Amino acid sequence: MNLHALRLFTKVAEQNSVSKAAQTLRISQPAVTIQIRNLERELGLTLLESKGRGIALTQNGAFLFKQAQRLFDLELDIENKVAQLKSTGNEELQIASTHVPSHFLLPKWLAHFKQVQPTTHIHLKTANSQQVIEELLHYQADLAFIVKEDGHHPDITYQFLMNLDYWFIVPDQHPLAGQTVTLAELMQQPFVSREDGSSTKEFLNALCKVHKIPPPKVGLQLDGINESIHAIAAGYGTMLAPSIAASSFLLQQQVARVFIKDMEIQRPIYLCTRKNEQQHSPSFHSFLHIINESI
Repeated sequence: MNLHALRLFTKVAEQNSVSKAAQTLRISQPAVTIQIRNLERELGLTLLESKGRGIALTQNGAFLFKQAQRLFDLELDIENKVAQLKSTGNEELQIASTHVPSHFLLPKWLAHFKQVQPTTHIHLKTANSQQVIEELLHYQADLAFIVKEDGHHPDITYQFLMNLDYWFIVPDQHPLAGQTVTLAELMQQPFVSREDGSSTKEFLNALCKVHKIPPPKVGLQLDGINESIHAIAAGYGTMLAPSIAASSFLLQQQVARVFIKDMEIQRPIYLCTRKNEQQHSPSFHSFLHIINESI
């Protein structure tokens, strides 16, 4: 495949315009058009189609654009890692994680790792599950951690680490504190909800769908597990929270559990890597060894 032509196609797809891409790349519009037509002939696929006065990606074009982005993200990742080695001689490990592993598991693992590999630079980015997988797919992370039951991406390898208990919690003085109710009864309460893309939000909606009841009414939406639990402790709402995050609030009598009849909730934590990626740095393997020893 002609990578130069693929790069030009990617720029056209990003700009949604041949002329804008040509202007950005400082080459002539006909030259860009010729390269893309050659790429289409080489692949035997139509990548672009006319739409009004502009262009649009075909279904095949959209697929190729997504794959090409990953290819050039890998190129950038290699350049950054080489620059890091040249400037400091040290490796860098980039980690993406959803909120629960990032706040309650990774600090211990990373502290242990730094004792073993003190010169390795660590960059940890915390986001929701959808964003974390995108970080990994686009080579902006070397590995990732998520809490998610299903909807696994075909290009990602998921290594199961552990299950976490999840609780429904309310303010300590709430009328339902310590009570056992049905899921339908609890869903009548105003909920503190996580942001779109959060696996906890997706799980709660799926749970309601399985039990054929309406999802809860969102009274407050917050981006982050700690912020959400603090809102409950301050006296508002109901939420589904990991026990590892809520237990200290429970001990301090700031929140209380609500029990659902005949229901206990556990959710899996996975370590995620890109599928079919054979070569990893010594720091990567050292970190995985520390994690596997600790669980």
